[in-house]
Amino acid sequence: MTPKILATCISDNKGERKRPVAQVKLQENHGIVGDAHAGDWHRQVSLLAKESIDKMRALGLDVDHGDFAENLTTEGVCLTELPVGTRFQVNDCLLEVTQIGKECHTRCAIYYQAGDCVMPKEGIFARVLQGGSICSGDEIVM
Repeated sequence: MTPKILATCISDNKGERKRPVAQVKLQENHGIVGDAHAGDWHRQVSLLAKESIDKMRALGLDVDHGDFAENLTTEGVCLTELPVGTRFQVNDCLLEVTQIGKECHTRCAIYYQAGDCVMPKEGIFARVLQGGSICSGDEIVM
C-alpha cells in the first residue's frame, strides 16, 4: 500500500479536537497556516495513523479524523517506527520528524471515554522544512 494522507485537520484553539478541512497550507518553520499549534517550535504538525484510530474504534468509540487533535491522518506507514530526524515529502512540502508520542498533562475526553488514548503513544510530530499545500489522497514519499 502506498502511504498517503487521509485527512487534513485544523483547530482554532489548543486542547480541542480538530475539524477536517479540504486542504491545508504549510508554511516553512511555522506549521499549518490557521492552526492553533503552528509556531516557531518543534511540534508544528501532528500526525496520527488511521490504524491507530481504528484501535480506538475497536474499543467502541465513535471517533474520526481530527478527534485526537492530529493535523494529518495517514494510512500505510507505521509512524511510530520513523526515527526522529526522518524526512518525508507530501507534494512540495518537506517535513522532519521531531518527536514520537507526547506526555499528556491532563486526561482528554477520549481517555475518559475509553480509558486510554492513542495520541500520546502513537502520534508523531514534525516541523516544516519546506512549505506547500496538502489535501486528502496525497502520497507520502519517504
